[in-house]
Amino acid sequence: MQNFDFYNPTRIVFGQDRLGELDKLIPASAKVLVLYGGGSVKRFGTLEKVISNLGDREVIEFGGIEPNPQFETLMKAVKVVKENDIDFLLAVGGGSVMDGTKFIALAASADKDHHTLLFHGFNPVPVEKAVPLGCIATLPATGSEMNAFSVVTYNEQKYPITSPLVYPQFSVLDPDFTFSLPKEQVANGVADAFVHVIEQYLTQPVGAKVQDRFSEGILKTLIEDGPITYQSDDLAARKNFMWSATSALNGIIGVGVPQDWSTHMIGHELTAMFGIAHGRTLAIVLPSLLRARKAQKHDKLVQFAERVWDITDGTEDEKINQAIDKTEAFFNSLDIVTALSHYGIDDEGIDTVVANMEKMGLTQLSETGDLTLDIVKEILLAAK
Repeated sequence: MQNFDFYNPTRIVFGQDRLGELDKLIPASAKVLVLYGGGSVKRFGTLEKVISNLGDREVIEFGGIEPNPQFETLMKAVKVVKENDIDFLLAVGGGSVMDGTKFIALAASADKDHHTLLFHGFNPVPVEKAVPLGCIATLPATGSEMNAFSVVTYNEQKYPITSPLVYPQFSVLDPDFTFSLPKEQVANGVADAFVHVIEQYLTQPVGAKVQDRFSEGILKTLIEDGPITYQSDDLAARKNFMWSATSALNGIIGVGVPQDWSTHMIGHELTAMFGIAHGRTLAIVLPSLLRARKAQKHDKLVQFAERVWDITDGTEDEKINQAIDKTEAFFNSLDIVTALSHYGIDDEGIDTVVANMEKMGLTQLSETGDLTLDIVKEILLAAK
């Protein structure tokens, strides 16, 4: 196991009927900006419940944060924060709203050149303070409710940002909020959480037994309860799905192990260029990527086959092939089509993706830095 530091200050408030605790979670004197997306939180009454539980605090609303939040929209919210002396941000929604709120928290403390906050990759944004924030998570998927990461779209490119200053002070996880989600969003969330785990788990063995078994437990839970959540209103399944999505990216399974975010980097380009939902792009890319990287990931793929998919018969290569096939079939069981052609992407589109990745400097991916753009092209062609 590699050396590591672990820090996560986010308080999780999990379960049904927990909004009444907002009054204790946010300072009584706070002036609160409530941020949300396209309006579903209004239609289903979630926003009204949130605001009613904020008591006598001064509350301002900011709606319209898009899926894959746009820099220009977020800067409008930054203006609201500055003009109204907002001192607490409350994100109500899924990953995009939470991600956007984190950027707003950082940008509101900067005076100029706000777009430069996006250009630090996975290094912390060099700012000294941020507006404190909390989250009401309505869509299990990204894990943004319990981490310090965010992805923002600027000039049709997706940029990851991070800062320890934007860990949510708290996040409320109420599985009742998931009942109003369209089935497609549930499927996307399951796929997103699944791949989050894979990219921290299916790398190189380093003897991290605790992290491996945590990861395997989350994967098996998603395999069991993801389809149940997709097909039914089973509350127990939704609770396990929700906590799985949070646990997939709250940092605990990623400490002390090499990580490979190639699937995400490629998937981000597909989303930015073709508008395919993020979770779906991951499900498209991952099976082909694993087939292309069987040699590099051999030992962990065998472990994945045996421990997650319970494949015990056959040679190691046969186990690996079965595990990858079962992974793709799992995505298909959620009605996620894992072929690029289904989304109208041809060879020309693939070439455009590869060229764009080169422009973005995404030329040496994987946990070992040896996944070149030639291999990316092979992966995408195999996913056609």
